[in-house]
Amino acid sequence: MRIFRLIPLLTFSAFAAAQSPAPPQAPWQMQDSGTTAGLRGIDSVDGTVAWASGTGGTVLRTTDGGAQWTKCAIPDAASDGATLDFRGVQAWDATTAIVMASGPGEKSRLYKTKDGCISWRLVFTNPDKRGFWDAIQFDGKQDGMLLGDPVGGRFAVFITQNGGERWIKQRPNGLKADASKESIFAASNSSLIVFTLLAHRYFVSGGTGGARFIECHGELEVGGRPENVGCLQAPSQLPLAMGTTSSGAFSMGFGSGGGVIVGGDYAKSNDRTGTAAWSADGGDSWTASTTPPHGFRSAVQWSETLQLWITVGTNGSDISRDDGKTWQPLDDGNWNALSLPFVVGPNGRIARLNPAAVPAGK
Repeated sequence: MRIFRLIPLLTFSAFAAAQSPAPPQAPWQMQDSGTTAGLRGIDSVDGTVAWASGTGGTVLRTTDGGAQWTKCAIPDAASDGATLDFRGVQAWDATTAIVMASGPGEKSRLYKTKDGCISWRLVFTNPDKRGFWDAIQFDGKQDGMLLGDPVGGRFAVFITQNGGERWIKQRPNGLKADASKESIFAASNSSLIVFTLLAHRYFVSGGTGGARFIECHGELEVGGRPENVGCLQAPSQLPLAMGTTSSGAFSMGFGSGGGVIVGGDYAKSNDRTGTAAWSADGGDSWTASTTPPHGFRSAVQWSETLQLWITVGTNGSDISRDDGKTWQPLDDGNWNALSLPFVVGPNGRIARLNPAAVPAGK
């Protein structure tokens, strides 16, 4: 009776709101990046320290889990630094990081900071006038690989063993590629994986010639001889969208249950055809996902904490709990790159994953 007497004092809408459950939280909690730059580089060191990068010479850093993002000094600000597009960033801690600029010829560059991005030093400039860098990855503090589009009939591959201070170009036969038909997508800095302990490096490609999975193995000799890293291309095309300059494989990852590759056609963001594939044999064979993500995807990563895969793209994100065989939508945001727990996108978009809002497994 007590509730009955209170009802007339409430409007219908207020009463309905009081009785309805609270709306579910968003899986990605937006953060203030302080910029409108297009962001494609993101590297989370430990979930507390992270670095992001993008257009207009933009580099950002957080040391408090994203509660505050700080704008870094622009590398080469006195000359053309503000025109550079930093598609990739690799960080070791709160003070040391390398950013990769992607662009034609000498617009592809690497800068390194050791003082928390107060200052930057140019460590490498693309020696190929027709080149374009797409991805940079390190395994540990010393060993890394830099990957670019084909030049002179081969994918551009450089390897470092001293934290990016010196880069050696590689020329094995397995890197042969036709630049008019095949390229790497500089969409999220995740088309490349480096496993130094296993002496293996993997990358994926796309273009009118189709989508491929390439495996490189071997160690760079101390003397710097550049001929000893062998690369093998998968004997068959990946089961992903292909046939156009905007289609193919964009990102890959390996988790406890195998590998996952995502992509599609970035000109058709809502087309889910050929957007994901999985492998249970280390990449020897790949199978198309039976229920693919709900659109083009540019980045994918395994979450050890949640024991699932997350993939993101320009029309949202998806998760898979069965190692890439099937996917279910997570959100409909606009994203480019992923380094858990962070995700970045156009117009300065940065968000942090809210595990509590990820749908539970069946």
